[in-house]
Amino acid sequence: MLSEVNNSLLPYNTFGFDVQGYELIKIENKEQLEKLYAEDFFKSPFRVISGGSNLLLTQNIQEPILLVRIPGIEKNQETDEYVCVEFGAGENWHQCVLYCVENEWYGIENMSLIPGCIGAAPIQNIGAYGTELKDVFESLKAFNIETGNIENFNLDQCQFGYRDSYFKHQGKGKYIITSVILRLSKIAKINTQYGDIQNTLNQKNILNPTIKDVSNAVIEIRKSKLPDPAILGNSGSFFKNPVIEKSLAEKIQSNHPDLKIFPASGSLVKIPAAWLIEKSGWKGHKRSHVGVHEKQALVLVHYGGGTGAEIQQLATEIQTDVANKFGVHLEFEVNIW
Repeated sequence: MLSEVNNSLLPYNTFGFDVQGYELIKIENKEQLEKLYAEDFFKSPFRVISGGSNLLLTQNIQEPILLVRIPGIEKNQETDEYVCVEFGAGENWHQCVLYCVENEWYGIENMSLIPGCIGAAPIQNIGAYGTELKDVFESLKAFNIETGNIENFNLDQCQFGYRDSYFKHQGKGKYIITSVILRLSKIAKINTQYGDIQNTLNQKNILNPTIKDVSNAVIEIRKSKLPDPAILGNSGSFFKNPVIEKSLAEKIQSNHPDLKIFPASGSLVKIPAAWLIEKSGWKGHKRSHVGVHEKQALVLVHYGGGTGAEIQQLATEIQTDVANKFGVHLEFEVNIW
């Protein structure tokens, strides 16, 4: 177990903010968590970082930080129709997608190029282009910091919602995810109906797309619309798409016929946060070191030399402006430290 003190957190957040972490502890297996438990480590405040792709750092961090880097990809069940694969929490999400694509295991190809690690995926119930993690989720293993035991969570226990899960509410701060098991289909199941996937395939004259064709199309689309964090600091979508009463959405739509409304549940519907931000005049907004991406209004960006506090201030101003203009509250998708 590698422990280092007084380190920059620059390599551990995709916004690219150079704040200090007092102590970094690299976790590569569950035995190291058990050792920390035996030493009463979890009785004091601590933080956990996975891929750092959904994190806004606004200050130096005084508490110890666990860097979850647990590796591993292993089949633990297989039939003629499906395969269950257990991924270590520290595995890179996109590399795992590519691994499944190469093996023609269907289910997560539409989530190609999402940044971050496997262990964070269930917390957010990540999703893209008509697919969410819950659609392929089998179970996960998590370390209970109060008991020192590894516990199994099934689909129902995770309480998945839109970019939401049990681990963001009742289970927040109580567990460290160590591995995730996905059930993937061995029978071809291609989903090209969401977003620009079909258009991209049509442009390439691909009439019978393979799993690799779909993954490549998603990668191409994401690269064309979203900035590369290695070049321009960002954390992907900063805001969730709001779920609101249908009556409010229809009221907004009566003044703005171009608003798209998507069913949610009961009397609730989902509307695009990017549309609200763009209509409020924020798309492409730039101030000093930070701004709103010119191609995607959901993405706040760091041009360099700035602070997390500047991003937080910008996000709060957007939140207030959208609420004043449309009566809709935008919720942050990014964790703020």
